[in-house]
Formats: sequence, structure tokens, C-alpha cells
Amino acid sequence: MAEYRLTTPLSEEDVRKLKVGDTVFLEGTIFGIRDANLIRMFEHNVPPPVDLTGAACIHTAPNVRKVNGGYEKVCIGTTTSSRMDRFTPGLMGQYGVRAIIGKAGMMEASMEAMKKYGGCYLAIVGGAASWETEKIQAIEGVWWEDLMPEAIWKFRVRDFGPLIVAMDSEGNNMYYQVKARARHKLADIYKRLGV
Repeated sequence: MAEYRLTTPLSEEDVRKLKVGDTVFLEGTIFGIRDANLIRMFEHNVPPPVDLTGAACIHTAPNVRKVNGGYEKVCIGTTTSSRMDRFTPGLMGQYGVRAIIGKAGMMEASMEAMKKYGGCYLAIVGGAASWETEKIQAIEGVWWEDLMPEAIWKFRVRDFGPLIVAMDSEGNNMYYQVKARARHKLADIYKRLGV
């Protein structure tokens, strides 16, 4: 397993070299996305007001404070990704997103999109909001404020990691691998218990 320090926007080459289990640290900008803004994009057919080509997008609805016409961070945590699985093919195919950052993994639609377009899922530890907030240097933009807090956010990040490659562009999925190992061990445990 390798460690990578990548600067956004990400290229297809950047992402296709990543393998499940690798560690990634990001520099540059990441975009905050969540259910409401994704629904607007894909169910109401409203293109995003910002270019997402090569973007790393994090599933979040941050806690922020309005200051002098802009926003400052209070607490920026990550939400569970699986319910947003249906949007990944469009994010990658239509808008060029390269990486999704979240927790708890995604499903089959996302895996297929990652293989087809050269994308990945970068897992972050649940409950790490204070750490994430520290790694975000500034809020550089916000669009669709009427959806607050599920607007589209642009965060400048430094040393944002460690993120674990949990789904890669070859169709490997860490969550499926862990589940398979657990099933195998469970069979051994049942056998030893005589069940």
C-alpha cells in the first residue's frame, strides 16, 4: 500500500494509480456536496454553478458562521455516503468529478462509474469532524445558499488526510473485502462452537 500527496484538480492518471488500501493526502480545494444540491443538479436538471472537472467532493452539510459577507468554519464533518450513490455516475460522467470523500462507502452504481470514468472513493473516519475542520484552511466559495446548509461549498484544504482509498477505479471495494473476510471468520467461529 502506497501513500500519495495529490493536488486538486485531480487528473484521471492521478486517480487510476490509486489502489484500495492506499493513503491519500489532498492539497488545494475540495467541494462540499450533499442531498439537496445533488437533487437540484440531477432531479431538477440544474447544472452546478461551478466547474467540478477534476474535483474531489466531500459529502457534508457544514456548520458555519456568516461573517463580513462570507462564511467561516465552525464544524465541518462528513455524512454517510450510501444514500447519495445514485448521483455518482452523473457527477463523474457529466461533470468530471474524480473523487468522492465520505464515510461508510457507496454501492454498485458508484463502483461502475469509478471504473468507467476513472474515479475513487476516499474514506474518512466517522466522528472526525474536529480534525476535518482543522485541515480546512478557508471557505472560498458558496453557491445555492437557499439550500443552506446543503449549498455547494468550496473549501481550501492543506494536508487533508489521511484518507483511505476504499473504492478504486479497477472495481475493488474495501468494504466488500472486509465483509468477505468477516463471513469467512464467522464460519470458523461457528464451527469451533459447534453451531
